[in-house]
Amino acid sequence: MTAGEGVLGELAGFVAAEARWQDPALMHHAKRAVIDWLAAIFPGTRYAPSPQLVAALGDERGQGRSALVGIGSTAFAASAAWINGTASHAAELDDIYREAVYHPGSPTVAAALAVAEDRGASGAEFLRAVAAGYEVAGRVGAAVQPAHSRLFHATGTLGCLGAATAAAMLLSPGKAEQIGHAIATAASFASGLQEAIRAETMTKPIHAGHAAAVGVRAAQAAAAGVTGAMAILDGPVGFAVALAGGEADWSRARQGLGERYVIASPTHKLYACCGHLFPVLDAVLALRAEHGIAAEEVVAVEVTTYQAALDATARFAPRSAYECKFSMPYVIAHALVYGSVGIDAFEADRVQSPELRALMARCTLSGDPEMSAAFPSRRPARVRIVLADGRAVDHALSVRRGDPEAPLSDAELTEKYLGLAAPVIGAARAQGLLEAVWRLEETGIEALGLAQIA
Repeated sequence: MTAGEGVLGELAGFVAAEARWQDPALMHHAKRAVIDWLAAIFPGTRYAPSPQLVAALGDERGQGRSALVGIGSTAFAASAAWINGTASHAAELDDIYREAVYHPGSPTVAAALAVAEDRGASGAEFLRAVAAGYEVAGRVGAAVQPAHSRLFHATGTLGCLGAATAAAMLLSPGKAEQIGHAIATAASFASGLQEAIRAETMTKPIHAGHAAAVGVRAAQAAAAGVTGAMAILDGPVGFAVALAGGEADWSRARQGLGERYVIASPTHKLYACCGHLFPVLDAVLALRAEHGIAAEEVVAVEVTTYQAALDATARFAPRSAYECKFSMPYVIAHALVYGSVGIDAFEADRVQSPELRALMARCTLSGDPEMSAAFPSRRPARVRIVLADGRAVDHALSVRRGDPEAPLSDAELTEKYLGLAAPVIGAARAQGLLEAVWRLEETGIEALGLAQIA
């Protein structure tokens, strides 16, 4: 492949030939991505639509060699990717790549795992595939954002590209042409509309699962000789024109290629809700801790942040647990009362709590043009809390905890993983799986034993 074939040819050629996937530092980041993905998927298997999709498999359940994670069974690779990609996005705990405004882990790791298990790949091959998938989709996403997310859910669209890359790295290792054709084919099936996020449906998590399955199918097809349109990303009627109104800056896809890696700069989530809410939550919790604020003291909460956050989360009357995950007033109220926003924040009794609803009514939300201009590279917020004794306290930030500038340590990531996995599969199994992931570059993918864990 040559650079003359456009951005897709350049990216496919790069990931196929890149020797640094073997570097211990990048391997370490890839293992962190897998641990974070496992943290998200185990609770996600218990959330709709995961059980419904497992039931929809019918007679296929128990077939194939690819694990249905947390279910204790298997399926054929594309179906396993579909289920696992969905489940890992269902609890809203999967990682974020800020520049691309999407969740890379849910589709990419799901696709890589399904294919790696199907072909008995080594742990190192699996980790390289994950890193390559993050790289391609993250760079394409950086080029088409923020225009792309005005109408499309990028985890569903960009996720197809990352999943196809990861799967093709395993099915056609070192073959830039086949990897490129896999990505090109997957791009034609990129989908996921913003309306599905803003409505009360089960569709949003399936965007990630669909992307994972599309990636597997596209890579399988490319390995068998199926070709795609190599100008699909930057052509006159390609991805950027159709899905971003032609507002793409392809220099961002090429910038720092081979010097900076997407796998090394994700945001790991600490709250079980939309990532747009995190800067506000960080500020609220900082004020609560610093000033010893009790919820009953709060007269008003005044939020100023970037407009995209308000477009997605300015819900003052959420009707369900799902809508509460995308409600800035709700998560502010929960943080003030409970001091956290974990999975339990969205249980039925809390969602309808009169105390939380009363606090929500004391919130005001405002967009700021300067903050909006910083999106997506920065997610700024300023929170002012007015108290009953007349005091007003403020906190402003532009970096979320878990962002690349304030990353979770390995110990903090482990705490997140064990806190989410152990209640589902037991503490001993969760610990054993964690240790197996950290040793992956020395073993085969079968060492994870995921098909036996439920």
